[in-house]
Amino acid sequence: MSRKIKLEETAQPIAKSEILQVADMVAKEKGIERDDILEAMEQAVLKIAQMKYGEGTRLETHIDRKTGEIEIFRLMDIVERDPKFGKEVSLAEAQKQINGAKIGDLFKDKLPPLDFRRVAAQVARTVIAQRVQIAERNKQYADFSEKVGEIITGTVKRIEYSNIVLDIGRTEGILKKTAAIPRENFKIGERVKVYLVGLNKEQNAPLLNLSRTCPEFMKKLFEQEVPEVYDGTVAIKAVARDPGSKAKVAVVTKDPNLDPVGACVGVKGARVQAIVDELKGEKIDVVNWDENPAIFIVNGLAPAEVSRIIMEETGDKVTAVVPDKQLSVAIGRRGQNVRLASQLTGWTINVTTESQETEERNVENARILKYFMSGLDVDEMMAQLLISEGYCSMEEIAISPIEKLASIRGFDEDIASELQRRAIEYIDAQKEEIAALCKENNVAPELANYKLLRPELLEVLIKAGLKTLEDVGDLSTDELIEIAGDLLTKSEAEMLIMKIREAW
Repeated sequence: MSRKIKLEETAQPIAKSEILQVADMVAKEKGIERDDILEAMEQAVLKIAQMKYGEGTRLETHIDRKTGEIEIFRLMDIVERDPKFGKEVSLAEAQKQINGAKIGDLFKDKLPPLDFRRVAAQVARTVIAQRVQIAERNKQYADFSEKVGEIITGTVKRIEYSNIVLDIGRTEGILKKTAAIPRENFKIGERVKVYLVGLNKEQNAPLLNLSRTCPEFMKKLFEQEVPEVYDGTVAIKAVARDPGSKAKVAVVTKDPNLDPVGACVGVKGARVQAIVDELKGEKIDVVNWDENPAIFIVNGLAPAEVSRIIMEETGDKVTAVVPDKQLSVAIGRRGQNVRLASQLTGWTINVTTESQETEERNVENARILKYFMSGLDVDEMMAQLLISEGYCSMEEIAISPIEKLASIRGFDEDIASELQRRAIEYIDAQKEEIAALCKENNVAPELANYKLLRPELLEVLIKAGLKTLEDVGDLSTDELIEIAGDLLTKSEAEMLIMKIREAW
């Protein structure tokens, strides 16, 4: 009958064969390499030897992998003469033992074997345990490195401070409270699916970085439940989640005969319902992805109906116009629907109703009408014709091809040329006036040259005493509208302030 070997029994002195027996036993028990155990033992011997010969002594230890013989060497530098005791050896003395020894080489002085008593064995056991722990973790790291980015399953072992400790194979994983779906409760022994986000190399940190709230977890669940996603026929382009409450998933396929949304939802919603159940009731909207941003945004705002999309000049913001009765649906409870749609599409979405948009458009058209009539010295009908053709500023008229202006009903080349001349003169005069005004009022260059400020708006802001972008950004929407008058709509004022503050 075999007997388990204890480290205390390896003291006084340790038999050569017993050293190897201990290494073999620990390696088999822990599932790690025999060499790792022997290296740990060498470190333990080194620790004990330093206790005897002093921490300042340079030592080296070696355990023969075949015989188990322990060797301890003192390392000394070879010098020409007057060596420091215990740290250096003279060249003459070294050459007596080593042929070809020269100055600067390292001399290894073999020391007598140590007597492993109980205290020494305790130190050895501690060092070995530490090294075994490191070796175990390294093996676990190698085992799980190929599983990063995949779903793994663990069993709830215990719950510590709202964090869930999972038993996963030969290691434990901690699902932190922040990475768990809100309000979900697990029982001891329950099996739980988690997404392996990554691994921690630090010894004292949990090895596995787990999550049930990240978008990638939902992607992998769809791969498990939907064969078309697993084989690549249907691709998941984007996921936005409010974990435990609602999610949106955008899908697309190159197969013209396949409905990607239908494939993900399944017959009577069976496929998506399986994912909803796994996520403790998190509702999922599956929508079609489209390379056209406007179409994608419309799809992303489902189930709301969208009348039209207005792309802002900033390039990352849009306004979605919805019927008045659809406003609450588009925004969602506490803004959830529009927030998730923004995350899904990558666009900042502002939702407005048709009546609000019509009112703002009428205010803006009235401003442009007055602007054209005054700046170009034309009547209302001619200004209205320019607006109906999409012209909104003097700059657009100044750079427009004459042929395009002349093609407007009632215009000809002479009228087009005259309008363009007046627009250029207006722009030049306004630039000179603004430059003088900025100089007179010590306006900061970043405000004077800010691209989102029309010259007439900049003039009004300067006359109101604003000298820096910070001055404008510090204003509330109502304060900015009060200063700008009819030069800004409410949505334009909000967008301008937000854009300035983003730069902060």
